Amino acid sequence: MSNSPIVAAAQLADLGPLRLLYVPTAEERPAGMAVVPIHDWIATAKQSDTGLDDVAYWQDQIGRLGLTQDALTVVLDNGGMTEAARVWFILQYFGLPAAVLNGGLPELRTLPTQATPGTSAPDLRPGAGAVGLIGRQELKVALQSVQIFDARTAAEFEGEDLKGNKRGGHLPGAAHIDHRDFLDGRHLRPASELAQMLADAEVRSGAPVVTHCQGGGRAALAALAAVAAGQEDVRVYYLSFGDWAADESCPLE
Repeated sequence: MSNSPIVAAAQLADLGPLRLLYVPTAEERPAGMAVVPIHDWIATAKQSDTGLDDVAYWQDQIGRLGLTQDALTVVLDNGGMTEAARVWFILQYFGLPAAVLNGGLPELRTLPTQATPGTSAPDLRPGAGAVGLIGRQELKVALQSVQIFDARTAAEFEGEDLKGNKRGGHLPGAAHIDHRDFLDGRHLRPASELAQMLADAEVRSGAPVVTHCQGGGRAALAALAAVAAGQEDVRVYYLSFGDWAADESCPLE
């Protein structure tokens, strides 16, 4: 079973037991794979303190999809990569082996052999994945000891595009890379290019990294890129800037 967070379509036949999991942008349901009710997942995450507090909900949802710890879940979307990264982050956070298909559905010429779906809810282990989760209150305390990695657009980072927030700007000392820069078309860039991008943005190798965006998806893609680039201590502030900006006790620049 692969330990890489990103896999190519050509590798699927060699990865051992796997299940394909599609994240739709609308109502599309590709044949031969389970489909995530992504709008429900996003809405539920917004109702909790960190985004993933309701373990019973996630256990039920993941169980309904037939996912298990015994098979790698390969997550794919339409090639945008952001929503696939969001689902990858959630699954791996709860201890399920997961990876993102680089390039998404357009790369999948034929369906690989898939493992039999699980028939019971898996035993979730919050925080068991390589990429962790951090909430607002914990981040406020840790602000001086972590590297903040902001994956929003430049206009959001500079406070020109508020995205409906009451306040704009960015977290103190945050590094900035627009999430779109991690992609070459539909594909996540090679690890060496990602590592250089992080270095150019003054994200230090070996130091703790916290990624964020406005609402989780781009932060997950940034975390995927950071792990692919070799960063070992990565957490996602899943509720992200929308949550931070709403609390006036949280500092901004």
